Amino acid sequence: MIAIIDYGMGNLSSVKNAFDFLGYPSKITQDKDEILRADKVILPGVGAFEDAIGTIKKDGYDEIIYKTIDNQKPLLGICLGFQLMFDKSYEFGEFEGLKILKGEIKKLEVPLKVPHVGWNSINKTFDSKLFKNIENGQFVYFVHSYYLESKENFVSAYTEYGTNMAIGIEKNNIFGVQFHPEKSGKVGLQLLKNFGDI
Repeated sequence: MIAIIDYGMGNLSSVKNAFDFLGYPSKITQDKDEILRADKVILPGVGAFEDAIGTIKKDGYDEIIYKTIDNQKPLLGICLGFQLMFDKSYEFGEFEGLKILKGEIKKLEVPLKVPHVGWNSINKTFDSKLFKNIENGQFVYFVHSYYLESKENFVSAYTEYGTNMAIGIEKNNIFGVQFHPEKSGKVGLQLLKNFGDI
């Protein structure tokens, strides 16, 4: 079973509907024991970094996320959930993240429209399990004003939007994407299928 963490901020039903369509059992849940029993875990997120990390820490989901990683179960962060995995964010201040991976979330300052909303292409950096059977140049759907800045070798994909932005990460059992696979048509479904197959 794939547990989709419900901490009050996320596009939860769309993610579950995608897994239902693909035939993978999933459940939206706030039950920490249920999350720990799951085979895989999704950390979704839509909204402000400060509110999200505050809720996660207050309600103890941070410890559940760390245990999921320690237990070698696949964890996938989506959009804000992806950003929460890193050291800190500068969204409306400076806030510590979950510090699972090294990197900072910074404001997207480019000579283009911000937020970055719409379709943009994937440029893979290595043969990622998450991007299996997804070709370079295929398009996925974004909605964000902040982006990951990291030079680490776990960055599995980039996109160009006035700058070269990291949009995918993979390290051991830790995965994440800046875009919304549940809104990205066939490419997004392939990515979620790949996660389901890990």
